[in-house]
Amino acid sequence: MREASVQDVIGALDPVRATRSSDPVCLSVGGYVIEVRCTSPALLAELLRYFQHVISAPAEPDLTVHVLGEVKLPFDIDFADWIREPGKTGRKDAIADLAGGRMVLKVRTGLQFLQSPGWAVAFGPTEDHPNQVINFINTQILNRFQREDWVACHAAAVRTAARGLAISGLSGGGKSTAMLRLMEVAGTRYVTNDRLLVRRTDTGTQALGIPKLPRINPGTIVTNSRLAGLIDEEREEELRNMERDELWHLEEKYDLFIDDIYGPGRISHEAQLTDFWVLNWARDSRAPTAVTKVELRERTDLLPAIMKSPGPFYQTKEGPFWTDRTPLDAGAYLTALEGIQTWEITGQIDFDVLFDAGTALLGDTR
Repeated sequence: MREASVQDVIGALDPVRATRSSDPVCLSVGGYVIEVRCTSPALLAELLRYFQHVISAPAEPDLTVHVLGEVKLPFDIDFADWIREPGKTGRKDAIADLAGGRMVLKVRTGLQFLQSPGWAVAFGPTEDHPNQVINFINTQILNRFQREDWVACHAAAVRTAARGLAISGLSGGGKSTAMLRLMEVAGTRYVTNDRLLVRRTDTGTQALGIPKLPRINPGTIVTNSRLAGLIDEEREEELRNMERDELWHLEEKYDLFIDDIYGPGRISHEAQLTDFWVLNWARDSRAPTAVTKVELRERTDLLPAIMKSPGPFYQTKEGPFWTDRTPLDAGAYLTALEGIQTWEITGQIDFDVLFDAGTALLGDTR
């Protein structure tokens, strides 16, 4: 049997795509317009709710994302496992390179995705896994700007009128908790929770967040009074009664809608980046929390906390798809972050100390 092509897959999906897709919905981020067409009214309603702050008027799209339901391809796809990053275990993604594109399979859920220069299609049990569809849409934004020489940082970020602060984490994590605490500082706006695009220009360092809302752990909820009521009272009480160590390691994610919690107008995905925190603190440390200026070019050991692989969906502007063996370009990150003040956070984990430091930094308009 000959190798399957993108056109073979599109041909098999076309009857569903052509007859069941909704009217288009346009999303705009950083001037990039994505049109979404979905075959499920229920899933479309979830997508509209989630992306409400970036929905734009109908316009000529740069790319259309098709979201279909269950479709059985009339031929087999030979998938191979995508090797995960160090420290991550279990099978997550599998890929199959086709003539003209790539298929990606989410191993645990069975969702399949077609990625090529002209096509972005999700199909399978999409209604059951809306978050993976949301991630696929956001991936198209990441792909577009990385092809224009932006680098993708594994970072949360907030901004004020004068400053932009990104937050990455080494051991211990806590970037989402820190970012949400800083949303209490007067004048701050949410930029992103987990992926931040950055590039250096003649006028400074531009940053662009993707419209991915915070997916937070229970520990973040029960330690932030603002988030009371985000989950039902019975479950919140159970969480408050857990041992601190058990709570810290609990894998249980909740979406946080910024407008619902902090009010309208508190999201701005575009920012001028001025500062970068790297959380290199530890829960078992007895040293006091310290926020120290460092030179990133002299502390390249901090780069692994900042850099993020583009992943299996990324096709370079030269044509080839990213592989699980493609090395990240540390030099590109150092260039993009040139002129940004980097801060290392060390010692014990203390979000009150970090909030005070953030208040002083973001309130400084010099």
